[in-house]
Amino acid sequence: MERKMTTQNAELVRRGYDAFADGDLATVLTILDQNITWHVPGRSPLSGDYKGHDEVKGFLTTTMELSGGTFTIDINDILSDKERVVVLCTVAAERHGRRWSSPEVYVCRVIDNSIVDFREFQGDQEAEDEFWSS
Repeated sequence: MERKMTTQNAELVRRGYDAFADGDLATVLTILDQNITWHVPGRSPLSGDYKGHDEVKGFLTTTMELSGGTFTIDINDILSDKERVVVLCTVAAERHGRRWSSPEVYVCRVIDNSIVDFREFQGDQEAEDEFWSS
């Protein structure tokens, strides 16, 4: 049973990333718990703690606006256990004529087929803060 749940959680998270890549925020929100907590570290305009669908949707929309729609996430691997899903990825974007790319790690907590907590970890926090702040 635990192996099945582990696979289901990984598939749930992958479905969310696929929907985001397609610009389908409505589907992304169906995967997130209504009271999700979403943490983005750093000191950029995107950094902060977001709570619930409206705030997370605002964060995702702002990310795309700041990058002129160029923000992408390339998933390298997804690891999961009973409640945790870890996404190893590379993010990239363009902003004001500059291209930026960085490895990142996302940690999701999944309960009852819904992501209840999301934490982001950047490969180079200082470079990311500078990119989004310029």
